[in-house]
Amino acid sequence: MNMNKYVKNILYGFLAWLIPFVASIFFYTQEGKLTIDIFLFKSIMIVVGSISASILLVSYFKKINGEYLKEGIIVGLTWLVINILMDMLVLIPMSECQ
Repeated sequence: MNMNKYVKNILYGFLAWLIPFVASIFFYTQEGKLTIDIFLFKSIMIVVGSISASILLVSYFKKINGEYLKEGIIVGLTWLVINILMDMLVLIPMSECQ
């Protein structure tokens, strides 16, 4: 097992959370008010998240030489846990401040 693969998995999982988060910042005022319609915002976030995660997944799987199902399950579960943890650490405290 290549330790680099695990580091890459975690790093890419963090980036899959961070990229849409950073993109969302541009749609809020400093007071925390959304500047566009909520449904448009959600649509943009789905597109940004899907494109960025797709690029990260393609990049990750380029170096994988087999056991794609196993790797897919590991990556999926890892990224899910990272997203839940980051939401709990960042988004929930931010929402309580308002």
